[in-house]
Amino acid sequence: MEYSGFSKATVGRLPLYLQYLRRLPVGIRTVSAAAIARELDLGEVQVRKDFCAVCGKGKPRIGYETAVLIASIERALGSGSTCEAVIVGAGRLGTALLGFGGFSEYGITILRAFDSAPNKCSSPKVLPVENLPEYCALHQVEIGILTVPPGAAQQTAELLVRSGVRAIWCFAPVKLRVGPDIAVHYENLALSLAHLHQRVKALSEH
Repeated sequence: MEYSGFSKATVGRLPLYLQYLRRLPVGIRTVSAAAIARELDLGEVQVRKDFCAVCGKGKPRIGYETAVLIASIERALGSGSTCEAVIVGAGRLGTALLGFGGFSEYGITILRAFDSAPNKCSSPKVLPVENLPEYCALHQVEIGILTVPPGAAQQTAELLVRSGVRAIWCFAPVKLRVGPDIAVHYENLALSLAHLHQRVKALSEH
């Protein structure tokens, strides 16, 4: 899985392009950025920039070879080199993330969650947290998703790092203390909703 050089917005649009291209009739060998922009209600300049980052510029008056474009987007999304992530914290949020199937569009699979509460480990998809190091080593897990209470976040992050995880997606409202070789992305759902609320207020004032 490799998103190097791609903006977050570009990565977010790649599955849309891929879905559109896969639906094209078999005989369509080339496609233009203008046609894709029109069908997906996107700006043509933006589509060209996205494709340039993925596979370079198209050919004048011809556009992009459909098969090449599909292969380039699949490669950018990690098709054929799936990365496995695990969730630690099988509460409502963790369970919801475990059941969400959209991660596969980006070459990421989430097959198991882990929790310290025995009553949450009744499902075969939720394992005791003490099994985490062995599972991560066996499945070469690269990403850990933290959906634990704030008080358990640091300890859990350290366990993930010891288990070989190289990146952490943290939903707990804390600042983790990890080494510089560990990538951390913080997700604050309340802040995101507050930001959306401010946008609604701004629209109402116009």
